[in-house]
Amino acid sequence: MKKAITITVSLILLLLSLTACNTSGTTKNCERSISESALYTEDEINEIMDIVADYFKAEFEGCELKELVYDEEFSNTQSDGWAKQYDSDRAIVFESDFYVSSTGGDGSLNQDYTYKNWQWILTQSEGEEWVLRTWGY
Repeated sequence: MKKAITITVSLILLLLSLTACNTSGTTKNCERSISESALYTEDEINEIMDIVADYFKAEFEGCELKELVYDEEFSNTQSDGWAKQYDSDRAIVFESDFYVSSTGGDGSLNQDYTYKNWQWILTQSEGEEWVLRTWGY
């Protein structure tokens, strides 16, 4: 009986420690804001936003994506230049706010800090998938 209790407690402690070590980025509470669009449906924009969210979760350890915004007017002012730079047919630009925890980031981000208006640039050529090209200010 004593051995079973020791094993159970050990397994619980192991699971708790593994959970605590999970420092991947989170998008769980991310608010998505999508302006009226003449170019894309809301579903299309959400699918493209999913690319950003997936990348954020994988690469922005210890960070929390708070808001992801598609403002068509803003995106249109930037998209032609980005499409040309990446030799693509079109580009889309999102802005975001995200928080870096006291243990987050890879050393290039300020800890305990909220970044605002961080941009995500994706491009697409006819018949191809959207590609996340760059991000930052």
